[in-house]
Amino acid sequence: MKTKTRQSRRRVQLKMMFGQAYYIDWISELEVALAKRPKTLCIELIGQGEVPADCALLIRSILMKRSEKTRVVTEARSSLQGGSVLVWLLGDERIIREDARLYLRRVELPEEEEESAPSQNSEAKYRDSFSEIDPDDYDYARVLQVINEFLPMKELAGRPIGVSVLKEFGLIENEKVDDQLAIAFGRVKERLEQPRTSKPKELMKEASK
Repeated sequence: MKTKTRQSRRRVQLKMMFGQAYYIDWISELEVALAKRPKTLCIELIGQGEVPADCALLIRSILMKRSEKTRVVTEARSSLQGGSVLVWLLGDERIIREDARLYLRRVELPEEEEESAPSQNSEAKYRDSFSEIDPDDYDYARVLQVINEFLPMKELAGRPIGVSVLKEFGLIENEKVDDQLAIAFGRVKERLEQPRTSKPKELMKEASK
């Protein structure tokens, strides 16, 4: 019986473009690459466009379901904005061009449009394309919410974020922080694996360190 040989390293290039058609095809390419369970997957981000918020959230869900033994490296060869920033942050190891910047616009949604369960007597406020509320803003707001786990969006959204700030928050050149974020995403690192004889409480204590 033949067994599949894991590839040690794969590289996929994500070009920052406008429009969703390219990203739909790229996401399919990403799923094929991850299905081969490479030891390392390098995602190279380049270009002046922006990954749509919905696509960025989909990429996040796919990466979080990957094999525990696949390590993701994200390399930004260009400045990043919007959803592209989220994709870059999802790497176990992040690399960015020294003079590159991150840009995240602010999204202010009316309080009455916040997600809530509609009452029986109320009508949906978003009914068609003529509504003043853009559904894409909700996806973008969710992107900012996830990014806020890495960087304080209340203070940084709306202004360029340089490499020095990324270093200050331990997002690059900081192996310890990378490992902590990987654990938060639910991926168990091999060096933290314990013998089966370990008690559940001991495992939980070790994982929380």
